[in-house]
Amino acid sequence: MTEHSRSPRQPRKPGGRAGGPPGSKSGGKPGGKGAGRPVAGKNAKAAGRGSGAKNGPRFAGTTRPSQPTKLPERRATPEVDVHDPDGVRLQKLLAAAGVGSRRVCENLIAAGRVQVDGQVVTELGVRIDARAQTVHVDGVRINLDEDRVYLAFNKPKGVVTTMHDELGRISLEDYVGNREERLFHVGRLDADTEGLLLLTNDGDLAHRLQHPSYGVLKTYVATIRGPVAGDVGRRLREGVELDDGPVKVDSFRIVDHQPGKAMVEVVLHEGRKHVVRRMLDAVGHPVVELVRTEVGPIRLADLKVGRLRRLNKAEIGALYKAAGL
Repeated sequence: MTEHSRSPRQPRKPGGRAGGPPGSKSGGKPGGKGAGRPVAGKNAKAAGRGSGAKNGPRFAGTTRPSQPTKLPERRATPEVDVHDPDGVRLQKLLAAAGVGSRRVCENLIAAGRVQVDGQVVTELGVRIDARAQTVHVDGVRINLDEDRVYLAFNKPKGVVTTMHDELGRISLEDYVGNREERLFHVGRLDADTEGLLLLTNDGDLAHRLQHPSYGVLKTYVATIRGPVAGDVGRRLREGVELDDGPVKVDSFRIVDHQPGKAMVEVVLHEGRKHVVRRMLDAVGHPVVELVRTEVGPIRLADLKVGRLRRLNKAEIGALYKAAGL
């Protein structure tokens, strides 16, 4: 009598459920209770020995709960006393620098948004020395020294970049020679180049803005002989060899082109003498006209040729940031 023809009253044969091998409790019924579950511990070893299987489930590591890793103790940054009893109240200096009204400046200090010499100041009674200490608001440096001057000048063609010319040529002295402050020009523009020139009596800032190691970008627009070959930009970005060493631009693009000439924009942080003219000449495109339009975050914009203007507090702060001050 087969399994299918057995009477419901007839007892099962020894060996467990139908279809299972002798000694099996779960039988061969797919999806049965316990089917497909890994067996751990002693039962797993016993099952492996009984069936002859060598690839039983493995459990790596320990079952003990992991202990939290103890972080190294960090030493608290020592607070620096920036208060100068002989100084001026911080909120008064900020208000005088144009940051906002006295009340606004007090709120900025109370909110922890003001730093003096890198130290966050939240007390309203702090006094500081505006000439000796540096102040940042929301990470932007604020010029508190009223004796410091920051000017943008649109240098005309034919003016030499010096405060006094022994040959009697037109120089910067003719434009700013009557000022009381001793001004430095940030970098140079040759006599045949016009455009943006920064003037200041802040020597540290002037040095950083013109030194190549600080990476402050200068933008020039040049009119060159054309047409411009398609590989000129790649060659300039990869670098060209000049008589005083290799040099490469940070950016190059064609602004406009006309029959026989083109207008291009060159951006670089180099400050060598006549470097833009020599680079373009090295790739076969001599410069006809050259204008510097930007120094870091400061733009020439609509400043007329031969005119000066004072930089505003936002521009001064942007210059400090570009120079890493």
